[in-house]
Amino acid sequence: MSRLLYRRQWQGSETWVWYSLLLAGGCLLACAALGSYALLLIAPAFGAVAIFHSVGSQQVHRCAFVLQMAWQTLWHLRLHCREHDLQGPPGIRLTIALSSLMLQTQRVTSLALDIHEGKVTIVSERRDGRELLPWALPLCSYLLFFPALLGGPLCSFRRFQARVQRSCASGPAPPLRAAGQKCLRALALHLLRMAVRGSAAPLAYLTDCTGFGCMWALWHSALLFRLAYYAQWALDEALLSVAGFGLEPGHEHAEETACADLSDADLWTLETTHRLAHFTRTWNKSTSRWLRRLIFQRSPVQPLWATFAFSAWWHGLHPGQVFGFFCWAAMVEADYRIHPFLRSLAKSWQATVLYKALAWVQTQLLVAYITAAVEMRSFAVLWLLGASYNSFFPLLYGAALLWLVVRSKVK
Repeated sequence: MSRLLYRRQWQGSETWVWYSLLLAGGCLLACAALGSYALLLIAPAFGAVAIFHSVGSQQVHRCAFVLQMAWQTLWHLRLHCREHDLQGPPGIRLTIALSSLMLQTQRVTSLALDIHEGKVTIVSERRDGRELLPWALPLCSYLLFFPALLGGPLCSFRRFQARVQRSCASGPAPPLRAAGQKCLRALALHLLRMAVRGSAAPLAYLTDCTGFGCMWALWHSALLFRLAYYAQWALDEALLSVAGFGLEPGHEHAEETACADLSDADLWTLETTHRLAHFTRTWNKSTSRWLRRLIFQRSPVQPLWATFAFSAWWHGLHPGQVFGFFCWAAMVEADYRIHPFLRSLAKSWQATVLYKALAWVQTQLLVAYITAAVEMRSFAVLWLLGASYNSFFPLLYGAALLWLVVRSKVK
C-alpha cells in the first residue's frame, strides 16, 4: 500500500475548498438534524484529530479506540436511562445522534488502524502552527463529511482523500444515472415492504401468534426489518453517488480510485444462501469487513466470539442485543461444523437439493430469531421468543454443535 503524505498532497486552494465544503456541510447537517446533540459527533471528531496529532503510531489505535468507545458507551448508557425514565421515551434526535456516532466510530478506528499499520503516514510540523490547517482539515473533513454522516457504508480515508483530489484535478460530473437507479431500487423495496406489512405492526406478529403460527409470524417480522435495511442502504449509496463518492465508469474493480465497498448489501445472496456463516459475511458488508479487521484478526483467543461480543457493545448492550449477538455467534460456530458433515452425507443430487432446501429454511428461521432479539431489544421480547416454538431452531443447531464436538473428541 502506498503511503499518503499530507504536505505533498496539499495541492492548492481547490483541495482546501473541497475539504472545507465537505466539513461545513457535515457540521450544518449535524446541527440541523440533531440540534444540540450535534456535539456528540463534533467533539469526538476533534478529539480524535488531537490524538492523531499527539500520539505515536504504535499507540494511536489503542488511544483512539478507547476514547471513541468510552464516549459512545457513555451516551448509550444515557439512552438506557432515558428509555427507563417514567417521563417518556427518549427523543428521536438522541437516537439518530447515537446511530451517527456509531458510524463515526467506524471511521475513527479505521483511520487509526491505517496509521498504526503504516498505510497512512502523518507528517506535520508540530512546531509551526501554519502547518496545522493543511494537516488537520482532511482528517476533520473525513470524520464529519456530510454524505456519510447519517448513513452509508464505510469508506477508508485513503479512498476518501483520493476521490477529493481526483475531483479537484478533473471535476467529473456525479453519476446521476447510477444514483437514480439506486433511488428507484430503494423506492421499490419500500413499496414491497409496505405490501408485506399490510395493516399489522411487526410487534403484533410476535405478541398475537400462537403455536406453530409463531414461526411464520417471526419470519414475516424479520423480513420487514430486512427490507427496511435494504431500502435505507440503497438511499445511502445514492447519496454517496450524487456527492461524487461512487464508482466511476470503468473503475468498478479499482480499490483505490473510489469507495469500492460502496454497496452494503448483496440482496440475492442474502435471501438465497443456505449458510448462516455466508449470510453473516454478506450482511452489511463494509461493517463486516471493519469488524473482521478491528477485532477478528487481532483477537488472540476466540476471535469469533470476541467479534460478536464487541458488536453487541458497539450496538449499545441492550438485553436483546447481548442475547441476539451471542446466539448469532453460537449459530455461526455450529454452521461451520454442521454443513461439512451434512455435505458428506448427501451422496446424490437429489439429496443435495433436499439438504440445501432444508438448510435454507433453517437459515431463514435462525436469521428471523436473531433479528427479533436484536431489533426489539427488551426482556419482554426475549421471554416471548424463549417461550415460542421458534426456539426449536437455535436449540436444534446448538444440540447438533454439541453432538459434533463430542463426536470429534471421541474419534
